Amino acid sequence: MSVKGKIVAITGASSGIGFATARLLLDQGAKVAMSARHVDSLGDFEKNHPDDVLIMKVDVRDHKQVKSFIDQTVEKFGGIDVLFNNAGIMPVSKLIEDRRSDWQDMIDVNITGVLNGISSVLPVMEKQGHGHIIATDSTAGFKVFPSFAVYSATKFAVKALMEGVRQEEQQKNIKTTLIYPGTTATDLYKTIPDQKAREAEHSLQHGDRVLQAEDIAKMVVFAIDTPDHVSLNELNVRPTLQEP
Repeated sequence: MSVKGKIVAITGASSGIGFATARLLLDQGAKVAMSARHVDSLGDFEKNHPDDVLIMKVDVRDHKQVKSFIDQTVEKFGGIDVLFNNAGIMPVSKLIEDRRSDWQDMIDVNITGVLNGISSVLPVMEKQGHGHIIATDSTAGFKVFPSFAVYSATKFAVKALMEGVRQEEQQKNIKTTLIYPGTTATDLYKTIPDQKAREAEHSLQHGDRVLQAEDIAKMVVFAIDTPDHVSLNELNVRPTLQEP
């Protein structure tokens, strides 16, 4: 098996796990469509791989933008083998703070964004008779921590959505993979509104006992590289020394 020639669409590709996954896939010969709200960091991909890259500015909260991204991926590459629903935000806070705008943003990006990707790509995958949907979840998707209640709720929801896709689409030869990263060095901490909490999360994510975005990218490529009859439905990936 190989990912060479696979057509993979990634949301949230401008940094962190999405960026690392795009780079690894391109290095291994895949064709990659990348979307994000900010695409300035993606220019070198297009410059170095003009025939194998599509870049679009997309807000996953907007179904029309997501559908256009999928449609243009199909138009350029002739199909789509994998959708990696990776976009997410983490403006965590205690419930007593009543940060309703942040709550709504997490719901819109982390849940609705995933739904927009699923609903946009399923008709394409059903028509072509195969496909693979991958989503970035979190270990917060099965364990709740103080200040992470709403974020965890969105990640619990992603698990439910992906299990629904698995049950509804498995007879159509459409696979699902849900990846639960533990503490990983990404830019998610930048979305935390409280400065002290943001600095604490930055310190945690950039310590010497955390995963790197490249570690999760390898898991994504591993899942894509499985045979058609094999579905790796869930991957829980923690740093060896992470507690709990």
